[in-house]
Amino acid sequence: MKIDVLRHFFVINIVISLLFAVGVEAATGPGKPPIFQHTLSNGLEIIVKPDHRSPVAAVMVWYRAGSIDEVNGRTGIAHLLEHMMFQGTETVAPGDHARKISATGGRSNAFTSTDYTGYLQELHSSELELAMQLEADRMQNLLLRDKEFNNELRVVMEERRQRVDDNPRGLLMEQLAAAMYVAHPYRTPIVGWMNDLEHLTIEDAADWHRRWYVPNNAALVIAGDAEPENVVLLAEKYFGNIESKLLPQRKPQEEPARLGSRRVTVQANTTLQSQIIAYSAPKLSNVEMDWEPYALYLLAGVLDGHSAARLHKRLVSEEKIAHSVSVSYDGLRRGPGAFYVSFSPVEGRTLMELEAGWNDEIIKLINGEVSDAELNRVKAQVIAGQVFSGDSVLGQASRMGRMWAIGFAPDAPDAINEKLRAVTPLQVQEVARKYLVGKHTTTAILEPKISN
Repeated sequence: MKIDVLRHFFVINIVISLLFAVGVEAATGPGKPPIFQHTLSNGLEIIVKPDHRSPVAAVMVWYRAGSIDEVNGRTGIAHLLEHMMFQGTETVAPGDHARKISATGGRSNAFTSTDYTGYLQELHSSELELAMQLEADRMQNLLLRDKEFNNELRVVMEERRQRVDDNPRGLLMEQLAAAMYVAHPYRTPIVGWMNDLEHLTIEDAADWHRRWYVPNNAALVIAGDAEPENVVLLAEKYFGNIESKLLPQRKPQEEPARLGSRRVTVQANTTLQSQIIAYSAPKLSNVEMDWEPYALYLLAGVLDGHSAARLHKRLVSEEKIAHSVSVSYDGLRRGPGAFYVSFSPVEGRTLMELEAGWNDEIIKLINGEVSDAELNRVKAQVIAGQVFSGDSVLGQASRMGRMWAIGFAPDAPDAINEKLRAVTPLQVQEVARKYLVGKHTTTAILEPKISN
């Protein structure tokens, strides 16, 4: 099982990824079958995109529950339960879910994010029923046993050690989030705080499953060689008898107003300094009415979308003061958005020089111009990349599922694509001026541990 840690641990390393990683490619259009949607009486949403190019189907179940829904003292429970979902039911022995899928030549996996948890199978379309049967079974009949729970808890704790405790970059991202958010649960790591993991119980896991793993908090998403009518029949057969439940009330959890900038220093076993600056920025709330998120996304591309982009060209290629530089915008999420810049100096240069270069480049962008040619190049790169990423049925299913999980229609990429194309150079300059200049920032600095 993998943990989707993009938002807390590695968001800086995937340049301009999350906002439209769910897809810029049009979900419908000439020669493309429309996305089919249906809701069972128990609230389970069904989303199907037929693709008959090959006899393969991607079957995913998405739950709108992630670390954003956790409370202090139980952090990491969403990810731990994801592990436990492979540990058996009354009719499926521990580990047999994956083995049954593998025996057909398919593959299975799962992921946990801040905003959602997902389970996937990619297999021959003739085995579609098997995948749906197995998913419905563990939604309804998951068995939690002490032996498997304790084993998976140890696995997760070791995962934390590898991804965070023994990983300087992971530590830096964790401390950045904890400093950036005071009240919002985005401040906690998806993998959980180690002290919380040490005290999680099997009852915590059972409670999480009981509260969130219900049909009216889930979507069955299928892309590939499947007919919508058949999917509905199978969904009724295997999921239709699972009762819906009243979901826990979700509080707004708004972040209080910033009263100043924040800085945090992390000392770790590393030979390289690095720095991340985070800016509060709006998320995408209304696909049709918003424009700032689209401009922010392209702003990241103008600054660092390719090797000839402004920041890389200046700091890495010309002035040769940066070992690496990265800019990203994270706005496709349930919680607040953020804009990040990350850099590491070459030997003999300082973080202060890099931060000054970054601030100067933003001022130049605002006071100068962003040409149509420059912006069009970024748009073309973004769209081309998403077309390629959506070529697989798993990519298509992932796009639709992520859209659903954060509250958008699964065919929203159509509108997103058009909105991206419509962004103007002046709008890119405007969001840079509004969100990157004179605003309270959160800065995390990584430096070598001082020897005693």
